[in-house]
Amino acid sequence: MNLENSGVLRTAHRIVVKVGSSLVTNEGRGLDAQAIGEWARQLAALVSGKVGGKREVIMVSSGAIAEGMKRLGWSVRPRQVHELQAAAAVGQMGLAQMYETKLRENGIGSAQVLLTHGDLADRERYLNARSTLLTLLRLGVVPVINENDTVVNDEIKFGDNDTLGALVANLVEADALVILTDQKGLYTADPRRDPEATFVAQARAGDPALEAMAGGAGSSIGRGGMLTKILSAKRAAGSGASTVIAWGREPDVLLRLAGGEAIGTLLVSQTAKKQARKQWMADHLQLRGAVRVDAGAAAKLCAEGKSLLPIGMTHVEGEFERGDVIAVHDPQGVEIARGLANYASSEARRLCRKPSSAFEELLGYAAEPEMLHRDNLVLTGR
Repeated sequence: MNLENSGVLRTAHRIVVKVGSSLVTNEGRGLDAQAIGEWARQLAALVSGKVGGKREVIMVSSGAIAEGMKRLGWSVRPRQVHELQAAAAVGQMGLAQMYETKLRENGIGSAQVLLTHGDLADRERYLNARSTLLTLLRLGVVPVINENDTVVNDEIKFGDNDTLGALVANLVEADALVILTDQKGLYTADPRRDPEATFVAQARAGDPALEAMAGGAGSSIGRGGMLTKILSAKRAAGSGASTVIAWGREPDVLLRLAGGEAIGTLLVSQTAKKQARKQWMADHLQLRGAVRVDAGAAAKLCAEGKSLLPIGMTHVEGEFERGDVIAVHDPQGVEIARGLANYASSEARRLCRKPSSAFEELLGYAAEPEMLHRDNLVLTGR
């Protein structure tokens, strides 16, 4: 392996770990308490800083439907959507309880988060989900995420939790995505059929050759899900996250990866994490509105890299909703920045020149103290 990128996980601060249903449920035989306990122990070690400093970790876990089928006594996966949703509702109880128990045994808190595609497609819900997850991470809690199978249908479902893992990595701007599967990693062909198949230790995420290799004729690996993992790595790379595909039952796999050991297949992102998000905001053509700020606020944004607080705002232009990209104008009306609005225009007008302590009285609630958080803001002017 090319060791120049072997430190991707060693230097990663925020990591999304996705684990597949076959691993979680021991090939459908029910939740594997021992395996989940092992992952929980490793997650706890990462969060507590036992391997190269404290990390922020999110677990994306499949297994709800399989566990629900077991609890309902079903041996054959149903085809009716409402029966699948019922199984998910039953299984989700056990899945969340298992992670909560195993993480608590290791001294770490957990939280259950269920997402649908609609949550990430809608601007306001996207921002709400992001804020909630980042708050949980700051509190040292491990969010356990699954698709909300009890309400999704064919129009809004992610389709697989590999995709969900990549979307979550994009959502929280993770440094790395780890996909734990029942394969050692990626091969040039199905090693069970082709004795000439070779292991791919490292490649560039998004390389078209990977997709052709995984989805080629006669590739049961591709049809069995390796292609979705490659596509998920490509998606995660768009926001700067590199991906590792590794065997979920490899001893101490997460800890060894965090220590810089080369395990599985590393698909390296070619995009810097901050650069990708900031470039997206800078290039956003459909600005919904703008806020004008005083000289002091402009100086803090441009010279000190601060967030924009409403107390520094003097005027609001246009009509926009929470989560829309808006511009920031200096006292002369020149654009100096762009970012994601934490408040709608109707609310922003009421917050101009007001301190955060007055938000709840003015609006009846307080979301964030900033109008634009520095993590969701890019300088565009002088």
